[in-house]
Amino acid sequence: MFELELPWWEFVLRGAAVYAFLLVLVRLSGKRTVGQFTPFDLVVVVLLSESVSNALVGGDQSLAGGLISAATLVVLNSGLAWLTSHSKTAEKVVEGSEVLLGRDGRVYEDILKRERVSRSDFDEALREHDCSLQEMRCAFLESDGKISILKR
Repeated sequence: MFELELPWWEFVLRGAAVYAFLLVLVRLSGKRTVGQFTPFDLVVVVLLSESVSNALVGGDQSLAGGLISAATLVVLNSGLAWLTSHSKTAEKVVEGSEVLLGRDGRVYEDILKRERVSRSDFDEALREHDCSLQEMRCAFLESDGKISILKR
């Protein structure tokens, strides 16, 4: 149960590699993927965790190996959170920045498509902000996937 089949440092390297790969993969998938989970997105997340589980522990079934992998992921996540809170450049690379979706009652359909935002999601955000299209001054897709609407 406590005996490792692999050296401890290999768990750290495996954890760091998987963390970096998944971070890039999630970042490339777009803001809306992270911002709103659909049932399909939840299935993808569960399958992703299952698909990388062997990569994290390398077939090791020991408790210590799992704990080292988990600790590595938590430390990397905490380190990345610290880095993004102290560096604007790191924040922009990791989290992205807001994107203007529309201005002065005009919706930029090409940007909606590029950012994979449906028109119905955009209209829903208008309703949530109690704003008509004519009242809209600006609409932004935030880095967390939410749509912010500013009224005139």
